[in-house]
Order: sequence, then C-alpha cells, then structure tokens
Amino acid sequence: MFENVLTLNNISYGKKIAYKSLVSAGLIALAVVLPQIVHIAIGQPGGVQWLPMYLPVLIGGCLLGAKWGFAVGALSPIVSFLITWVAGSPMPAAPRLPFMIAELAIFALVSGVFTNKISKNGAWAFAAVVSAQIVGRGAFLGLASLFGARAGLSAGLVWSQIQAGFAGLAVQIILVPAVIMVLKKLMQRDN
Repeated sequence: MFENVLTLNNISYGKKIAYKSLVSAGLIALAVVLPQIVHIAIGQPGGVQWLPMYLPVLIGGCLLGAKWGFAVGALSPIVSFLITWVAGSPMPAAPRLPFMIAELAIFALVSGVFTNKISKNGAWAFAAVVSAQIVGRGAFLGLASLFGARAGLSAGLVWSQIQAGFAGLAVQIILVPAVIMVLKKLMQRDN
C-alpha cells in the first residue's frame, strides 16, 4: 500500500527506500515498546494474552508489503531481545527467540501478500490479518512440535499459549484493519 502511494507521488527509488526504512524502524521501535508497556501494566502473562508485538508487525506487513514486512517481523523480536538483554531481562527469552522470529516474520509476510489488494480496498486488511494469524500461529505450533523440546516448548504448551492469546488475536482483527484504513485515507487524500 505504501509503495503504491509513493509511486503515485513520483517518489524516486532512493527516497522510497529511505521512507520505507524510516517507517520500518518506527514499527520495529513500536514492537519493542508496546510489550514493555503491557508487561509493566499487567505483567508477563499480558504479553501472551494480548500479543502486543504482533500489532506493529501486522501493520508493517499490510502497509509495506511482503518483503519489507518480513524484515519488520523478523527484526522486531531480535531488536527487542538485544535491547532488553542489555537492560538485564531479555524479551523474548532466548530459547523462544527463534520461534518468535519465525512466527512474526510469517505474520508479516502473509499480511504483506495482501498489500496491493489493501491499497485498492482497505477492507482486505481483515483477510490479511486473519490469514496471517492462522498461518503464523500454525507455524509456531508446528515449529514447537518439531524443535520445541530443546527450548522447553511442547505442542501442548504452545497450544495453551495460542488459546491464551485469543483476546489479542481478536483485538488485532479489529485494530489493525482500522489503523490500515485510516492510514490509507490519510496517504491517499492528496491523490
């Protein structure tokens, strides 16, 4: 969606990269800050229940497309881990980090596949979010089933975390498309 707006405004390739880099950095920063706010406000279980890091990642996919969204999804947990590790309490925890990287990258990749449809009709953001949730959470469950033993993640534990996150998934289904449709209107009002 963002790419289409930049193209319509005849933005040069170099400036497109700069704009997308700035938006990506902002989304990654938001993906680091939101979980901290949730954990301070309602504790560690709040992260599993409300999935705050997923919101900016899904917005990144819908807004920036599959490639840039993938980067936002993969980098968000890495940057969060590094910043919080320096502070003495790494989040996500090191054993869970590879699973979060894969899951969030998939969330953003799948939602990013819909970006051209979203640029034509913002309501496609609903399908993008639901599809990303199904594929991303499924990938998390599958990866945990295959490789989770070393990280202390069993399929049963992951399934219980997925169930605990249903409230967060419901919020994403409402909030992400609303944000995307508002951004779409704001970006396209001059065109």
